Amino acid sequence: MIPRPPTARIWRELKSAWAITKKDARIYYLRPGIIMFGVLFPLFLFLSFAIGRNLSADVLVPGLMAISVFFAASSIGPMAVPTERKTKTYERMVTAPVSPLSILFGEIAGGAIFGAIIATIPLVIGIAIYGTRIANPVGLIGALILISFAFSAMGIMFAAIPTDNPGDVMMILNFIRLPLLFVSGIFIPVSAMGVYGVVALASPLTYAKDIIQYALTGAGYYGPFIDTLGMVLFSGIFLWIGVYLHERNRRAG
Repeated sequence: MIPRPPTARIWRELKSAWAITKKDARIYYLRPGIIMFGVLFPLFLFLSFAIGRNLSADVLVPGLMAISVFFAASSIGPMAVPTERKTKTYERMVTAPVSPLSILFGEIAGGAIFGAIIATIPLVIGIAIYGTRIANPVGLIGALILISFAFSAMGIMFAAIPTDNPGDVMMILNFIRLPLLFVSGIFIPVSAMGVYGVVALASPLTYAKDIIQYALTGAGYYGPFIDTLGMVLFSGIFLWIGVYLHERNRRAG
């Protein structure tokens, strides 16, 4: 028997991951829970803080984009994986001739694409209403790809919680997302936090907002190198923990 070349296997795994991504887009993007927790909740939360504060578009648009991608990208996995556990489709995917890593990458890509799409909505509004300009278009595209991947990996990490009820995962996820949001420097600039600004370093949303602001305005608090390094670090942490937990659950099951 002639062994298949490595490129053939890689291509098969990529096609399998893409099939999972398309499945998530078709089934979950317009789910009421996704629209509520991934779009409307962060929008109203941001508006409740922004209205009446006379903030400039250079502050509003990057902040809203960061919040949008944070909540949207991290909501797909916690909705999709428990739902598929309930319907037993997740078990069929795990036992299929495709690697568990490809399954997770397919799920992560589904959340990342959704997060990037949602993030463009406040950008379009900013351009149309406030005349927002993009100082570095290529940098903004790269930033959105990296940020969306990181936050989607975060959602997949929490989706490893052994439950078939998406609400259980969303409740725990929001218990983490809200503190990360409030210490991120979106509502209170890091420069105004004084010695407490060090807490902002623990939130991936801090780097996400800062790198988006840098791409739009050409000015950021930490700079693109620190922001990129922070997002890559958090992406690796979320991905490593997520793969470990999903693999442990698969073996235990």
